[in-house]
Amino acid sequence: MIEPRKGTGQPTIADVAELAGVSRAIASRALSSEPRPVSADKRERVLQAARKLGYKPNLLARSLTTKTVNLVAVVVNHIHDLSDLDLFDHLISEIQSIGKQVIFVRVGSSQGIEEFLRNGIAYHVDAALVFSDFADAASVRKMFRNDSVLMLNGMRDDAAPAIIPDELAGIATAVADAAEKGVRTALLVTGRAASAVEQARVGHYRSELQRSGIALIGELRGDYSYESGRRIAASPEWKSADAVFCTSDAMAMGVLDVHREAILKIGPKAFLLYGFDDVTLAEYEAYPISSIGYDKTAYIKEILRFLTNTKAFRSGGTLVQIPTYFVSRESSRSK
Repeated sequence: MIEPRKGTGQPTIADVAELAGVSRAIASRALSSEPRPVSADKRERVLQAARKLGYKPNLLARSLTTKTVNLVAVVVNHIHDLSDLDLFDHLISEIQSIGKQVIFVRVGSSQGIEEFLRNGIAYHVDAALVFSDFADAASVRKMFRNDSVLMLNGMRDDAAPAIIPDELAGIATAVADAAEKGVRTALLVTGRAASAVEQARVGHYRSELQRSGIALIGELRGDYSYESGRRIAASPEWKSADAVFCTSDAMAMGVLDVHREAILKIGPKAFLLYGFDDVTLAEYEAYPISSIGYDKTAYIKEILRFLTNTKAFRSGGTLVQIPTYFVSRESSRSK
């Protein structure tokens, strides 16, 4: 272990070991974030001594010993979607619970990736989690000079595993709900066409609407944001349909605010409204939007499984799918 210079007043691992009455090796094992053999009695003595002395581990020294830095890169387009906020707060907390910290790398375009590579910027990280739909696995491996890359954007290759929600089940249930309520025509408000996840999502909506005998009379493109949903709903492109399906809850909220009376009034309604993401805000009275979601706890559990055993997870370009569900709320109440 590398210790602080004498005279700094900072307690060292040797100080902790002496106070606990154990060897430095045992003190180091007891304070490690990794599961290492040490008796419960000695571990407790070491932890008490560390607390009493105010000891903080030397993370640089630990990284030199373990060849890890306990740092995880999260590659995103940006963080402003409501679904991002719901997910990342929970994700950061769980990553920290296994002794790692997070850095966010924002690449808002394919040029952002190219600039990153061109400038030779590299962070030493244990793994990278890729949410950005502008980043392919090979580029991210180059970005971080690391093969431990997990794709969460619907893309993967033979070396990179992926985790994605299995969206077909939730979409099929939502469309079936609309069909049971007599919907015959639908409008689809979509997000970024470049996203592999969005392309698959839109394909599922098209096939399920056709299967249910619902005519898709138009597709209007937004960018997943509230502002784009509001703009689309107030635009001349807007068409009259029995139901409107939005590929994000944020866009559905924008639509709702333009047509709030027509959607939420008691009695015959202008159209039924469906969102996607099941964000926390949809549980409140202001935005009671029927939505498709997935178990974020199960999703994050799979991410942690990757972070704690990247080699086994990476084998064969593993694909893990998390089931989706449909939640019916006031916005799709029957006419």
